[in-house]
Amino acid sequence: MDSKELLERIVKAADSKKAEQLVALDIQELSIISDYFLIASADTGRQVQAIGNEIIDELNRQGVAPLRVEGLAEADWVLLDYGDVVVHLFKTESRSYYKLEHLWHEAKTVDVSKWVTVEL
Repeated sequence: MDSKELLERIVKAADSKKAEQLVALDIQELSIISDYFLIASADTGRQVQAIGNEIIDELNRQGVAPLRVEGLAEADWVLLDYGDVVVHLFKTESRSYYKLEHLWHEAKTVDVSKWVTVEL
């Protein structure tokens, strides 16, 4: 599976657990560490854990294991490293504090709207 397909599967898994403010950044031209960052948030630590666990479980079912998982027990800022895609899950207030999107402001944004459900 290529990195864009991996990103799509991660976005869909996060969305299935009601992740909020999903932002995918294409960092291929800015860094060698990864192709994409996915940044998402939730209001509670429990929901952040649920989103992280859903991503891990869904990708495990597809034979893809994370290279590294950080912060899942604390659920304030969770990092899931899938090599080509690095996922950053935040509690809402932590995301506002760290402003990761601003640190990577030169990255192109990937349109994930076709991969998420729209609530009316």
